[in-house]
Amino acid sequence: MINNDSKNSADSLTVKKTTRREFIKNSAWAFGAISLSSITVGCGGGGPNTVSEFPVLVFSDIHFNPFDDTSLFTTLNAADPSAWAGIFQTSTNPPSPWNDDTNYASLVLALSSISQNLGTSPFVIYTGDLLGHYFSVHFKKCNGNVEDIPGMETFADKTVAFVTAQIRAAVGNLPVMFALGNSDSYGGLVPEPSFLSQTVGSFYNQFLNGTTAQPAFLSSFKAGGYYSTQPAGTNLMVIGLNTVPFAYAETASEVSPELAWLDSSLASAQAQGKKVWLLMHIPPGAVLGTTATTAGNVASNGHITSATMMWQPGLYEKFILVLAKYPGLVALTLGAHTHMSEYRILSADIVLEITPSITPKFGNNPAFKIFTISSDTLRPTDYRIMNYDLASMPVQFNSYYKFSVAYSMQGFLDVSLYNLFPELHTNNVKQSIYRGYYYSGSSVSGNAVIPISNTIWPIYWSGIGKMVEQEFIDSVNAY
Repeated sequence: MINNDSKNSADSLTVKKTTRREFIKNSAWAFGAISLSSITVGCGGGGPNTVSEFPVLVFSDIHFNPFDDTSLFTTLNAADPSAWAGIFQTSTNPPSPWNDDTNYASLVLALSSISQNLGTSPFVIYTGDLLGHYFSVHFKKCNGNVEDIPGMETFADKTVAFVTAQIRAAVGNLPVMFALGNSDSYGGLVPEPSFLSQTVGSFYNQFLNGTTAQPAFLSSFKAGGYYSTQPAGTNLMVIGLNTVPFAYAETASEVSPELAWLDSSLASAQAQGKKVWLLMHIPPGAVLGTTATTAGNVASNGHITSATMMWQPGLYEKFILVLAKYPGLVALTLGAHTHMSEYRILSADIVLEITPSITPKFGNNPAFKIFTISSDTLRPTDYRIMNYDLASMPVQFNSYYKFSVAYSMQGFLDVSLYNLFPELHTNNVKQSIYRGYYYSGSSVSGNAVIPISNTIWPIYWSGIGKMVEQEFIDSVNAY
């Protein structure tokens, strides 16, 4: 959702691990070399020892709230982030309920479950939004309602350093490929140049863990919050886009340089014979909840007069023209931001998978995905979702559903999702499944959760396949 609102490492989480997990994490790139050596693209696969598929864990939208226990603020503000874990551990606050951001207890719970479900994943993906909503507002309130922008920015830097270090502790030495979100900023809207400069060390050292060339990363990241990396031993280029500027008229001028950089990066990947994974935070298409709840916008028959869109007009068309120059190159596209379990069809051969959020801020249950990736093609063939049912408050995240089982579909995931779109119009059983999974199993009632009634279902269905405003409106009204 669009929200309003480091330099040091933090204490690690204490996560109970099995002997095998300890070995996997502490073996670092010795393990990575074994796993990554099988991630190649070629005809007929590899030799008899080649692994045919591998898992990749993806999580997003933590929105960490360091202000949850306000009694700790003064101590946290004065302390180095390396001491924050010990400070948070003095709090007795339980995990965050629905409609709140992720507090420390929830962060420990989520990262413990992520650690336990890494399997043989050679790296981890995080698709944006480390900081909580209204960060600057909460800081001012805890600061005695005194406006202190430099102090707030320093506290935000510390929070980024703390959260990235906690993630690093949970995943061991596995690289964390990432994209920036709108809350990865001081003002909660767009990552500012000063934010990029002050937090670049945390993102490079804690997330990428030094596994990509530093000069190139620093250049593009500090310029616009985007980067590319080529995991060692693979035929893969991971491109972390910054799609937040796509959302605002004030920052639309920043999009052209990023698209030119993307074009160049895709050309380089193609020339090297590599496949590409695209990571982004804000996806194209409609803001479904806002469109469905804007006063007077939805008639009794479900027709709409307007739509709220994620990106500024014309930018999706420019974006997709760049991708169209490289057919078959992009093997996986991941997004976030909506906090829900959904997907969007960008073109006939590119389907964007949205990962649910860790924060339950908008009434959803916390959740994350584990994709199954084909080693030969680097395309996903399936995913399973782990969720945390806030209604029952279990001791850990548990298995929620597996795509291939829930929808009775096999093969490459992008093809299955593309084919699922028309089925969700005509197949009442699959439509009911999709609507039921949207909030990751949440049973909360209230204004943060919009029941997907029959009246507004055409909005949610059209949001899967129509990325341009007028096409989206026409689709809804023709349903």
